[in-house]
Amino acid sequence: MNRLETLAALVAAARAAGADAADAMLVQGTSLSVARRLGAIEQLERAEGLDLGLRVFVGRRQAIVSSTDPDHGGFAALAARAVAMARAVPEDRFSGLPERVATPPRDLDLDDPSEPTAEALLARAAEAEEAALATAGVSNSNGAEAGFSRTRVALLASNGFAGEYSRTSHSTSVSCLAGEGTAMERDYDYSSAVHLSDLEDAASLGRRAGERAVRRLNPTRPASRRLSVVYDPRVSASLLGHLSAAINGAAVARGTSFLRDSMGRQVMAAGLTLRDDPLRPRGLRSRPFDGEGMPGEARALVEDGILRSWVLDWRSARQLGLSSTGHAGRGVSGPPSPGPTNLWLEPGSVSPAELMSDIDEGFYVTEMMGSSINGVTGDYSRGASGFMIRRGELAEPVGGVTIAGNLREMFLHLASADDLRFRRGTDAATLRVDGMTLAGA
Repeated sequence: MNRLETLAALVAAARAAGADAADAMLVQGTSLSVARRLGAIEQLERAEGLDLGLRVFVGRRQAIVSSTDPDHGGFAALAARAVAMARAVPEDRFSGLPERVATPPRDLDLDDPSEPTAEALLARAAEAEEAALATAGVSNSNGAEAGFSRTRVALLASNGFAGEYSRTSHSTSVSCLAGEGTAMERDYDYSSAVHLSDLEDAASLGRRAGERAVRRLNPTRPASRRLSVVYDPRVSASLLGHLSAAINGAAVARGTSFLRDSMGRQVMAAGLTLRDDPLRPRGLRSRPFDGEGMPGEARALVEDGILRSWVLDWRSARQLGLSSTGHAGRGVSGPPSPGPTNLWLEPGSVSPAELMSDIDEGFYVTEMMGSSINGVTGDYSRGASGFMIRRGELAEPVGGVTIAGNLREMFLHLASADDLRFRRGTDAATLRVDGMTLAGA
């Protein structure tokens, strides 16, 4: 099947039905996943799917319909339904296709030509689980999983844009338990990559999950106090998620962001730079174009602590009197909306040990749960577990506590270590925030 020809036929059907403009999207995917627990196969699943989405505009009115049938014979009826829906909805003066058409950039090496067999995935899951179970103190397994997927995305619009790309994903995860009875503790580890050669070793994941679970045994619940909080790299990226939400064009245009009036002002500690790059080769969130056909570009969203750019699609850009930054995300059944791609905070120049060496008493966070974030005020409160820091060293495990502060102040007092690794798509090194509140016993 020629995906762009299919989309061209669908857009042509929309124009014939009375649409002033239209775009169409096709997502075709295959996936293979396995799950194993205590040596037994719990899941072996292969899936294939194809989804089509059509967005039509009648003046400033828009509607979206979706289908799983690529047969051209049904396009006329699908397009007619979409146009009828558009005529029945209110006008949105900020809607519309992009005001310029760009050529997608170079190949980003997002498609690994190799495809693992089910046997290879089961072997990888077994390696991870067995390494976890071999760790002294580990008493049980929550299982291990391994997977592979390939997704093909095509987009075509009546403004002249046409593009497609393919991306792959390889993954391994493992979770295990330490201790006995009601004193058991759980931990995990995982790795994902576009290319299999970049995937982390399964045995290393298993050993790390086991060691983490054992170290969490017999947690304490300290008394409430104000102290310095240090975020482990596997949770530090959550702070970047809160910041990207605050500079999201849709929230800024609605006036629901605590940073809505902060463009050109200091929003992070001096020296910190937050970058976003949709064009990084083999990046977990890389793409040659966004959900509206814009290529995007590498940019500093925050530079030396100063806010330099919002995260915009075309609708939010028009609301703010600006142009899209190429950050439109989209599925086949919904309109585009802005969001980051490969997002990371540039690392600092000190090691994690140096970052917390002067902390007489603090809290080192390794896992977070629940969330109470007020996007309008920046008030922040999350459940957490981890370890106390005493005289610059990790001490006893801690569980059942809450950490709280205000994101505006937290970002201004943020400090970063030098241990950045690109593992999740949104990434940060070990981060430290002084003056937070720990709510415990």
